[in-house]
Amino acid sequence: MSSRELLARELTLARERTLRLVEFDDAELFRQYDPLMSPLAWDLAHIGWQEELWLLRGNDPARPGMLQPRVERCYDAFLNPRATRVDLPLLEPSEARSYCATVRNKALDSLDAMPEGASEFNFGLVVSHENQHDETMLQALNLRSGPALLGEGASLPAGRPGVAGTSVLVAGGPFVLGVDATDEPYSLDNERCAHVVDVSDFRIGRVPVTNAEWRAFIDDGGYRDERWWSERGWAHRNEAGLVAPLHWHPDGSRTRFGHVESVPGDEPVQHVTYFEAEAYAAWAGARLPTEVEWEKACAWDPALGRRRRFPWGASEPTAALANLGGDSLRPAPVGAYPAGASAYGAEQMLGDVWEWTSSPLRPWPGFTPMLYEQYSAPFFDGDYKVLRGGAWAVASSILRPSFRNWDHPIRRQIFSGLRLAWDA
Repeated sequence: MSSRELLARELTLARERTLRLVEFDDAELFRQYDPLMSPLAWDLAHIGWQEELWLLRGNDPARPGMLQPRVERCYDAFLNPRATRVDLPLLEPSEARSYCATVRNKALDSLDAMPEGASEFNFGLVVSHENQHDETMLQALNLRSGPALLGEGASLPAGRPGVAGTSVLVAGGPFVLGVDATDEPYSLDNERCAHVVDVSDFRIGRVPVTNAEWRAFIDDGGYRDERWWSERGWAHRNEAGLVAPLHWHPDGSRTRFGHVESVPGDEPVQHVTYFEAEAYAAWAGARLPTEVEWEKACAWDPALGRRRRFPWGASEPTAALANLGGDSLRPAPVGAYPAGASAYGAEQMLGDVWEWTSSPLRPWPGFTPMLYEQYSAPFFDGDYKVLRGGAWAVASSILRPSFRNWDHPIRRQIFSGLRLAWDA
């Protein structure tokens, strides 16, 4: 299959996923489940507007588009904070679906007509953008109150006992951090450029921290003991009244996409803030890894002295290697993917939960903004912490060991968990 055929397939798969997430009545799509999230109707039309801007208008907002200027302004994410989008004069869902379909047909025609050797990066960016919004829509649906709209999710492989709480050694020394366009042509600007860094010996959790381990933190008074928390973390814990991960209930149950169920002990914990992750690590006698440490443990092959494309090697992700794509609607039990281990033996480093690191978001040397100049640069050196590894909701086609996510340290509507690290 050619690269263009692959792009066309990924564009189609992303659109099918988007449309499944908006298969509800119009009133539902206009609801705002939480001020942190957009109404689903906004995400739907925004996906089409961004695709039109990048692929059909040469990223030039001055070029006339298919929507009236007063309408398309509604879908500019930087002009309209999420909390205000419910009050915008949004397209009716039927209009948004029709608009997105028209844009997509024209985009596919332009892909077919591209001259040989032309850069296809912009199409890869559209694939990534749509899939990232699909994940955001899943976050919104998980915050929704009322009867469940989604099922309980696809089945997952069983975990295996004895892996929770264990760690692997990552020997110190130089390795290649980040990627270049030649190796990963659809990598985003903040993943580039590849460069050599030196890391000291450290240990990292074989698997993410589990719900059962987090329950022990709660039972030991971790949320009530200030000594485990940073000054900012303790202030936020008190202000927000944090006592457990988001969606957990005092009776040992949780709500997941409208379904009330027991909290599975062997699943990676999710929906915790950076501050909670930091406090848990201190309580456990550990720390959070830096994102540099995380990437080395994930991607470096010390025997060969080079990066692996994925933790397990060069083969594309499959359901036997990682929990990705969103169908499961939850993390897999720890130990479910031994074949997906990295060269150092760390498991489940792609998929399941985004993992908080201790690193702020900063550019790698040689950073150059891509077509979407506002993707990374406005956030450098702000109040953000980097998350690595992706979550069960991330599309496998857009995820790499070099992929960098970030959010405010108080956020936990994201599918966020943690993996511990120790100096060695």
